[in-house]
Amino acid sequence: MFTETLLDSARSLAPDIVALRRAIHAEPELGLHCPMTMAKVRDALADLPLEWKTGTSTTGAVATLTGAKVGANSSRVLLRGDMDALPMDEKTGLDFASTIPGRMHACGHDTHTAMLVGAARVLSERREELCGTVDFMFQPGEEGHHGARFMLEDGLIDPLPDAAFALHIMPNAKFGVLAGRAGPLMAAADQFTITVNGKGGHASMPHDCADPVPAAAAIVSAVQAMVTRRFNAASAVVVTVTRIQTGTTFNVIPDDAMLQGTIRTLSAEHREAVHTLIAQTAADTAHAHGVEAICEIEHGFPVTICDDRAVQLGMKVAREIAGNAEGWHDLPAPIMGAEDFSYLLEKAPGAMFFLGVAPDGDNWSQCCAIHSPRMHVDEAALPRGVAMLAGCALEFIDNGFA
Repeated sequence: MFTETLLDSARSLAPDIVALRRAIHAEPELGLHCPMTMAKVRDALADLPLEWKTGTSTTGAVATLTGAKVGANSSRVLLRGDMDALPMDEKTGLDFASTIPGRMHACGHDTHTAMLVGAARVLSERREELCGTVDFMFQPGEEGHHGARFMLEDGLIDPLPDAAFALHIMPNAKFGVLAGRAGPLMAAADQFTITVNGKGGHASMPHDCADPVPAAAAIVSAVQAMVTRRFNAASAVVVTVTRIQTGTTFNVIPDDAMLQGTIRTLSAEHREAVHTLIAQTAADTAHAHGVEAICEIEHGFPVTICDDRAVQLGMKVAREIAGNAEGWHDLPAPIMGAEDFSYLLEKAPGAMFFLGVAPDGDNWSQCCAIHSPRMHVDEAALPRGVAMLAGCALEFIDNGFA
């Protein structure tokens, strides 16, 4: 394996990695179509011996590097980087801040893409010794748009890899430390809309109406009680009502009210159970108030489940890159955010890891988290992410899941 030289190779590419990250950051794109970002990636990799596949559902692409020593039983590894930004204004004051109002790379996908480009270059330099195949998946539409699922449906991940790996930066985690855990890493995330239908009228005569407002308020409380009373306290089930909309003025009882929110779970069983119970709770509570409630659920990403063997491989690589055990951190519990790399991990064993990018020496626990308009990244950590991605590919190709 080439772990001992990977970080040096990645550091030699640091100026190019940082420049690409900043160019992407300045021109953020949303959703399933990120043509400017994809063009930057293609330009950065134009001189490498890669074969490209594109689909019709997104502007995502897969670049494949075939090692010179590939044999009949050689392994295939996928490395993924997401490309899309968030619909929010940037407030960092950076010289390379977003030039497009209402868009910002506040989740670090600009760094993910730049690190994947770096990994492609590091591995291409080792093509003559490479006895396997590496797919570099440049994916748009991670921020709730199911980009990974669309790329799978388009046939871009065919054949399926023997192992799949991805990185996600954490701006409020210790500089340069890589972290992960076996089993559930991130939650399934679904959205619900509850519509409460009543009968409106004058606010002075509620007895002539079927008021949906108190019913909606009661549903909020009933849903919280449902979670705490129907699921073990040790189970990670989170239901959050984030929006209530009803009425037009102070003296009119409205015909209806609408509630929206999210459901977060860490197992398929709990996910299904919550879907059933939230609809039942809303309907029964509304009925007790003389109105009707209809619950609609929009399925989000599934649970992100990391293979124990892949996590052990990642831990080994991270420690070798750092030169000590301090380069790796075992996450004690899952994170209740969601990630559409989960679609890949349903198809192939693998893992996602987190890379701390808080400024070196700062109190990392006080740094802005992802999705903050003031999120900062210490770009000096990016070569470590490049080395981690490349190292996971090389370790698996050379030794598989030991």
